[in-house]
Amino acid sequence: MARKKKEESKASADPNVLGLHAEVVEQPITETLEVNFMPYAMSVIMSRAIPEIDGFKPSHRKLLYMMYKMGLLSGARTKSANIVGATMKLNPHGDAAIYDTMVRLSRGHEALLTPFVDSKGNFGKHYSRDMAWAAPRYTEAKLAPICAELFRDIDKDAVDMADNYDGSMTEPTLLPSSFPNVLVSANLGIAVGMASQICGFNLGEVCETTIHVLQDPEHDVLSTLPAPDFPTGGEIVYDPAEMREIYRTGRGSFKVRCRWRYLQKENMIEVYEIPYSTTAEQIMDKVAELMKAGKLREISDMRDETDLRGLKLTIDLKRGVDPDKLMTKLNKLTPLTDPFSCNFNILIGGIPRVLGVREIIDEWIAWRTECVKRRIYFELNRKKEKLHLLRGLGKILLDIDKAIRIIRETEREADVIPNLMIGFGIDEVQAEFVAEIKLRNINREYILKRVEETDALEKEIADLEDTLSSKRRVRAILISELREVMKKYAEPRKTGMVYTHEVEEFSEADAVEDYPVTLFLSREGYFKKITAASLRMNDQQKYKDGDALRWTAEATNRAELLVFTDRQQCYKCRVSDFEDAKASALGTYLPGKLEFDEGESVVDVLLPGDYSAHVLLFYANGKVGRVELSGYATKTNRKRLTGAASDKSPLVCALRLDGENEIALYTSEGRCLIFSSTLLQPKTSRTTQGVAVARMKPKYAVISASLAERAGLTNLPRYRVRSLPALGALVRPEDQGAEQLTLSEVTSSK
Repeated sequence: MARKKKEESKASADPNVLGLHAEVVEQPITETLEVNFMPYAMSVIMSRAIPEIDGFKPSHRKLLYMMYKMGLLSGARTKSANIVGATMKLNPHGDAAIYDTMVRLSRGHEALLTPFVDSKGNFGKHYSRDMAWAAPRYTEAKLAPICAELFRDIDKDAVDMADNYDGSMTEPTLLPSSFPNVLVSANLGIAVGMASQICGFNLGEVCETTIHVLQDPEHDVLSTLPAPDFPTGGEIVYDPAEMREIYRTGRGSFKVRCRWRYLQKENMIEVYEIPYSTTAEQIMDKVAELMKAGKLREISDMRDETDLRGLKLTIDLKRGVDPDKLMTKLNKLTPLTDPFSCNFNILIGGIPRVLGVREIIDEWIAWRTECVKRRIYFELNRKKEKLHLLRGLGKILLDIDKAIRIIRETEREADVIPNLMIGFGIDEVQAEFVAEIKLRNINREYILKRVEETDALEKEIADLEDTLSSKRRVRAILISELREVMKKYAEPRKTGMVYTHEVEEFSEADAVEDYPVTLFLSREGYFKKITAASLRMNDQQKYKDGDALRWTAEATNRAELLVFTDRQQCYKCRVSDFEDAKASALGTYLPGKLEFDEGESVVDVLLPGDYSAHVLLFYANGKVGRVELSGYATKTNRKRLTGAASDKSPLVCALRLDGENEIALYTSEGRCLIFSSTLLQPKTSRTTQGVAVARMKPKYAVISASLAERAGLTNLPRYRVRSLPALGALVRPEDQGAEQLTLSEVTSSK
C-alpha cells in the first residue's frame, strides 16, 4: 500500500504525467516589452501615479467619492476603518494603501493647504518621518466642508460615470471641482518612465488668478499668483525670473527656507517652520552629523520639542555665538533650506503633458466650462420633460369632465392611458402623469398654479438655452462660483517670500577661523598642521622608523591643498579639514583621510592659492608639462579629479610657478640642468605629455625639481642650458653650497 502511494506521488510530480511541458519557450525581448511591460506602464501612468485635471489621482477620487456616498459630507464622523472597508468596493489595492491615502488628505496630517478629510485622532504629521499615525480602528473622519465644491452637480451629469472593477456600482471618472484644485493640492507621483511633482498654491490666489484670466486673456499670472504656498510655511527664496520660467515651462526648482526666532534670555534658537520637502528628523540627523564632524562648534545641543502646539526644533547656542550667522550656516549645510523641484505633469484627456501654470488654468477653464454646460443641459432636459408633462395636463384641465368621463367609462385599467391619449391627443408619458393626479387636486387653484408654473418653466428654459449658446454667460457662472469659493474657504498665505538679494549667502571660507600654520608631509604620507605657537614650543618633528620629511610649507588655515598621486589623480581638500597637531604627533595619514584608492600613494602636494598661477608637472622620462592651475579649480565641492596628469610616464613632482623663473631639475645620474620656464608653453589640458627637458639614457630618470634659487648651487652658470632638451652637467661637490638641500627637501618650498 505504501509502495502504491509512493508511486502515485512520484507520478504526480512528473510534468509529463500532468500534461505539462518542461521546455522553455523563447520570446523576443521586443515582444515581451510590448505584451507585458507596456500595458503595465500605461496602467501605472493613467490609473495610478499621474493626477488629472481635477487635481486627483484615482485613489484619491475613489476614497472621496465613497465618503460622499456614505453621507459623510454633512453627517457625523465615522471610524476610519468603516471608510477603508467601504472604499475597497472601488479600490482593490488593499486597506493599507487606502488608509495611507486618507491620511495624506486629512487635516491632521497637514500635507495639504486645503485638506479634504476632517479628521479626529492621531494622523501623524507631514513634517515628521518617524511619527506614525494611529490604526484606522482608532481614528475618525468625515469630509471637510470644501468637498461640497468637489461634488457640486455630480448628480447632474456634470462628469462621466464608469463601472467599478467588478461592475457592481458606478464611480465618476473626474470630480467636477468648482475651483482649480489641480493647482491648490500638492501632488507627487512616480510612474514608469515619467513622474509628476506639483506644488500647492494658495486657494484664494488661484481663484483670483483664474477669474482674471477669464476676464482678460492677456492677464499676467505672476502678478496675482506670485509663488507657491505650503502648509508647513517657511519662506521661498524668491527669484522672479526663475519663478516666471517655472510658470512658463512647468519645470524648474526653487529654494524654501525655515522660519526661526532667537530667544536672547535663554540664548537659544527655535525653528518653528521648515521646508515642505524635508522632515524634522532629517534636519536633526544632519545637524548631529555636522556636530560630530566638528563643523558646528557653535551649537551645544539640539532637540525636537514638537508638541500639540506644533513643530519646534530648539538649538542651544554657546556663549558669544551670533545667531544670524549660525542660521546662515545651517541654511547652507542642512535641509533647513531645501529645494523644491517642479514637474507639472498632468493627464489631459488620457495623455500625460507637462504644462505651465497658465496652460493648466486654460485647460481647467475649458474642462470646467464643459462641466457647467453639461449641468445646464441636464437641467434644461429636466425642465423640458416637466414642461411636456404640464402641457399635457393643460390639455386635460381644459375639459376635466371629459377626462373623468373617459376614465369612468373605461372598463379595464390597462385601457385608461390609451383612451386618454386618444381623447386629448397626448402621448403616453403625459397620459400617465394625468392619470396619477389625485382627485383632490382637480380644483381651480391647482389648475391656476400649474398654468403659472408652465409659464415660469418656459421662461427658465429659454434662459438656459440662451446661457448654453452664450460664452459670456457661461464665463460669468464660472466667475461667480470661484468668487463664492474664495468667500467661503480662502485663507491667508502660510509661506512667505524673501528675495534672493536679501538672502545672505554662507561662505565656508568666511566661517573657518583663519590663522597661520606650518604644514608637514612625510614620505609615507603622514600630514601635520601645526600652529606657530605650538611650533615655537617644540620644532622636533616625530616620524615613524624609516620615514622622513617630504614636503613642508607655510600657509593659513583657510588655504586649499592639491594632492597629486601616482594614479594620475588629484585630491582637493582644505587645511581646515585637518585638526591642529603637535610636532610630537605622527599626524594624519593622508591616503586614509582623503580616501585614496587601494595601493594609491602621494607624489606631491601643492598650495594652489587663487588658482591664477601655473603648475609644472615633472615626469620620470624627462618631460615637463606646464598647465594653468585654473584647470584644477572646480565650482562644485568635488574632492577628487581624475585625469590630473599624463599617464605616459610616472609623475615625479609638481611645482607651482608664480611668474617666469629658473628651474633646477635633477636626474638619477647625478646631473642637474637649470632652464628658464619661458621655454615651456602653457597647455590647456591637464593630461598633456609636456615638453622634453632632460635628455637621459633609458636607465636613468628624473628624481626631483625645484626653483633654481632654492637649489643651493653656487655655480649656477655651469648648469644653465639655453635650449631643450638638454643633458645637463654632473653636480660637483664644490658647487654645493653650505645650505644645499637634500633631495628629500628640494621641493619643500612649493
